[in-house]
Amino acid sequence: MFASLRERNYRYFLSGQVISNIGTWMQRIAQDWLVFTLTGNNPVALGVAAALQFTPTLFLSLWAGVLADRADKRKLEMGLQGAIATCALVLGLLDVTGLVQLWQVFLLCFALGACTAIETPVRQSFVSEMVGRALVPNAVALNSTIFNSARIIGPAIAGVMITVVGTGWVFLINGISTTAVIAGLFLMDPSKLHRGPSVPRRRGQLREGLHYVRGRPDLMALMVLVFVVSTFGITFFVSLAVAAANVFHREADGYGLLSTMLAVGTLGGALLAARRSARGKPRLRVLFTGALGLGVLEFAAGLMPTYLLFGLALIPTGVALITFLNTANATVQIAVSPEMRGRVMGLYMLVVLGGNPLGAPMTGWMASTFGGRSPFLIGGAIAAIAAVTCAIVLMRRGGMKLPTRSFGRFRVLRKR
Repeated sequence: MFASLRERNYRYFLSGQVISNIGTWMQRIAQDWLVFTLTGNNPVALGVAAALQFTPTLFLSLWAGVLADRADKRKLEMGLQGAIATCALVLGLLDVTGLVQLWQVFLLCFALGACTAIETPVRQSFVSEMVGRALVPNAVALNSTIFNSARIIGPAIAGVMITVVGTGWVFLINGISTTAVIAGLFLMDPSKLHRGPSVPRRRGQLREGLHYVRGRPDLMALMVLVFVVSTFGITFFVSLAVAAANVFHREADGYGLLSTMLAVGTLGGALLAARRSARGKPRLRVLFTGALGLGVLEFAAGLMPTYLLFGLALIPTGVALITFLNTANATVQIAVSPEMRGRVMGLYMLVVLGGNPLGAPMTGWMASTFGGRSPFLIGGAIAAIAAVTCAIVLMRRGGMKLPTRSFGRFRVLRKR
């Protein structure tokens, strides 16, 4: 379950992530609440802020994948983490001094999104260099475990801090916490990294990566499914704040608690994924089952009549959510050749995050027009339909088969 921790470099990386991810989740809660405070609980403004943060993914993720295949990922990651810390510190100083305005928040959301759009494909493709190909599923699952542990702790701390000292100090703490990641990267031994073949700079490398994915039916089905589910079904960064404030009439601590309940589920799902990774490479059946379960459970959560039942329904929803995302991530990293990993991961992060500039304002619009429950009902239905459709298409193309072991045993017993 913890096989990846045998690698010294990965232990340094994961140690930094433990601290930094808590700060990241604290900032996410504080940023949403700051926008809500500045606009009088306007869900459309919250959707715009989220869209601005994810819009750079549309333009930078593919290019970042090419850059990850060419450059030293460790050094590149150090520089990008420094830029992310700067965005958090600037927003914190503006907020603490009372100078913050909505347009400044929007601008810094966009700047943070630009840094993250480049950093995420680099970090994702760097995982295989730290642990080697065989341990990638386990490392992805452990990354997710740390991320979702922070997702439980961070929102809870943020909810209390916002109430006691305001949002500004939350941003400052996140900026300082990022130095833990930089320190871990600095302490690594570059000679022990499992580096793939170097990719020289030449024209057409981005197009080459796109053609590579296009020729793989399994990757194409995965990318389409991830895009649809992420755009319409995984909109919790907007929909939870709207549900807390406008449906159940809660304050910042109530929003933080809902985020924590979702994170309890995602942490449980991540631990199950780490355990499952010891049994071999991820399976597409798990991917489609996770997507279908996410859609059904999200739809059910949208029907919950009380705040308590809604929060409890988020726990199994989180399990399905992380099962789907972890399986997709590990499948992509294992299925591609090392010299293509950066570019394919760039495309993967584009389909994961690139739909958010559409999904975030659309979620805010749906909440304003049809009520705060509508993002869960509509998004869940679309995710479930997409899972079934993509699975059927891939089975018809021969990219996935239903399990036949049980049917085979039945036939043997019948012959006997």
